[in-house]
Amino acid sequence: MEIILVFLFSYFSGSIPFGLIFTRLFINQDIRKIGSGNIGATNVLRTGNKFVALITLIFDILKGSIPIIISQQFFPELLQLSALVTFLGHLFPIWLKFKGGKGVATYLGILLALSNELGILFIFSWILLTLIFKYSSISSMFSCLTVLIVTVFRENTVRLIDPNISYNNDLQLILFTFLILIIFTHKKNISNLRNKTEQKIKL
Repeated sequence: MEIILVFLFSYFSGSIPFGLIFTRLFINQDIRKIGSGNIGATNVLRTGNKFVALITLIFDILKGSIPIIISQQFFPELLQLSALVTFLGHLFPIWLKFKGGKGVATYLGILLALSNELGILFIFSWILLTLIFKYSSISSMFSCLTVLIVTVFRENTVRLIDPNISYNNDLQLILFTFLILIIFTHKKNISNLRNKTEQKIKL
C-alpha cells in the first residue's frame, strides 16, 4: 500500500504541466506551439515573458522537491522510488498524452531535496556553462554529469580515507539514471547542436 501511495503522489506532483498552465493563464498562449514546443521554463522564456518563465521554473522545482521531502519524512525506504517516479511524471504526464518536458528544473528540485550541496553545485555549473556557451541544453547535460562525477569522486575519496564510513550507493544510481534520461530528453537538441541549428538562450 505504501508503494502505491508514494507512486501516486510522486507521479501526479511531477506531472503537473506548470509551463502550459501559466502560459495559458498569463499570456493566453499554448507553449506547445511556441519555440521548441517544450513545456519547460527555457521554452517559456522564448515567449519573451520573463515573469512567466520564472514562475514556471520555481514551480517545476517545487513539484520535484515536495514529493521527496514527504517521502524523506514518512517513507524514507521508498525515497529513490519517489525521486524516479516524480521525474518520470514530468517527462510523461498523463494529462498531455505522456509528452512532457525535458526534466531539468524538476531534476533540480529533486536534487535540492536530496542534497542542498549537490543542488547548489548544479546551479553553479549551469550558470557558468550557460554564460560560456549560451546553450541551455549543453549546460543542463554537463551540469548533470558534473553532479554525478563529484558525487562518485567524493564518496570514493571518503572511503579511501576511512573505510568504515559507508555511503548509500542508491544516490549514485539515481543520479546516473537521471543523467541518462536527461540526455534522452535532449536528443533533439544534440542533433540540433550537430547541425548548428540549436537556439541560444537569451539571458
